[in-house]
Amino acid sequence: MTSLRSLTALIVDPQSGMRANMHSMLNLCGITRIDHAVSSGTAIRPLKNRSYDLILCEYELGEGQDGQQLLEDLRHNKLIPLWTVFIIVTAEAAYEKVVGAAELAPTDYILKPFTADMLLDRIARALEKRTAFLPAYHLMEHGDLPGAIGVCKLGENKHRQYAIDFMRLRAELHVILGEAEHAEVIYKELLSKKAVAWARLGLAKTLFMQRKFGEAEMLLAALVEENSSYMDAYDWLARTHEAAGQVDQAKQVLAAASTISPHALRRLRRLGDVALESGDLDTAERSFQTVVTKSKYSEFRDPEDHLRLVRSLVGKGDTQQAANIIRDLEKYLGHSEKMPACRALASALLHSELGNAEQAANELGAAVAACRDADGISDATKMELAKNCLLYRMDDGASEIMRDVMSNAADDDALARAMNVFEQAGRAELAESVARESRRQVVELVSSGAEKARQGDYKGAVELMTAAARKLPDNSQVAFNAALAALKYLDHLGWENKLGEQARAYIDSARRLDPNNPRLVPLVELYQSLLKRYGIAHGGT
Repeated sequence: MTSLRSLTALIVDPQSGMRANMHSMLNLCGITRIDHAVSSGTAIRPLKNRSYDLILCEYELGEGQDGQQLLEDLRHNKLIPLWTVFIIVTAEAAYEKVVGAAELAPTDYILKPFTADMLLDRIARALEKRTAFLPAYHLMEHGDLPGAIGVCKLGENKHRQYAIDFMRLRAELHVILGEAEHAEVIYKELLSKKAVAWARLGLAKTLFMQRKFGEAEMLLAALVEENSSYMDAYDWLARTHEAAGQVDQAKQVLAAASTISPHALRRLRRLGDVALESGDLDTAERSFQTVVTKSKYSEFRDPEDHLRLVRSLVGKGDTQQAANIIRDLEKYLGHSEKMPACRALASALLHSELGNAEQAANELGAAVAACRDADGISDATKMELAKNCLLYRMDDGASEIMRDVMSNAADDDALARAMNVFEQAGRAELAESVARESRRQVVELVSSGAEKARQGDYKGAVELMTAAARKLPDNSQVAFNAALAALKYLDHLGWENKLGEQARAYIDSARRLDPNNPRLVPLVELYQSLLKRYGIAHGGT
């Protein structure tokens, strides 16, 4: 047990007695570097500044988030590294909550009551597996996905007991790299060895990536039919229906999944979005009301959830409740930089429904102005704002907002959706001119950043491209050049941890947005060479 003494642990439990009990058990296991948190909020704050080897998290965290929602937030916001062991502790026997915990895949979960020996056994098994996978995890953390694939191949032979897991990770890495055909071969090999559901799901993902929606749908529908609690299969089946233009079918799938597992907020949010798109305002209202209620105690509350709820309520004519939601938005989310834009658009929708045209136009103008100063507002919200600006003949405001949306378009489908905002308003000519301006905007941004770097103003280049990446997070060209600007700064002016992490994040974004970009290989090689030159150890920058 002495080998566990170097480990750090975080216990998350609202009950002081349980925290003390688990603390004592960890001490008996040899773990002494232990911190405590009493809620999701008090857990997230330290995790923003440090990482832990082990997190023991009670499922029932009292008022606020449960352990499942905390895990979801931590993973989505990348607050825990790949190698953190996350164990959910619960006495909860309710079916829906067990499913909810399982679908988000903690490392393990342990049912109360349990002994120190039982806990030690779970931790030891998790750490043994983590040790085998650490070389791959380190390479992944530093953006070397091809290198991680090579390590996985070696791991399949060196650690035979985890061969299937290494093959699975290797396939997932090919998916991230956009190499659907390579991943497809691995998943088919896995299926030939053992007909596991996750391998069939992986195969369906590769078919989706190759736009073989019919084949993907057949696989996913069969998975859902055979295992009604396989939540990932529901999510991908809904995505496949959406990609094929089958919005009603997507809504039905998401609704069924949310009935089985009602605690996954991102699925509920997606259900609300699809319901709004299909005109099912009752389902949209229920979904967004649940999201707003359940995320009340989250550190990552999103003002756009309130806005979506207001859209649903206004669409139903429930102006009184819409006004209440706007007041709640102002009261509880004033700290968010997205709040002013969301509040203004929500108020504009309300005034428009009430027939207050002048106030609606004023609020739309305020929303456009607020968008200039706020990062992270979704393209969907911006398109809703532009659509309403066009209704009020506010062409300049609509064009300003849609320039950013079009500049940020990740692919041709996203650009077509943006163009459709103007076309539905009968302004096809405006769509073309804004599209031309958006392309020019991106070219000028990238050229300006490159010119600053050529002149030796590496700091200026980083500042410019960082601002561009915040404004246009889904533009692959911007993400690539933001990474390049950061790496040139580090190359010429020395290593800085924060900028190194930022560069890695931009590389990840560039790869996600355009995995087949041949320039990614030398970009990653430059990053790796800088890590080596400055002696930055794998596992952290």
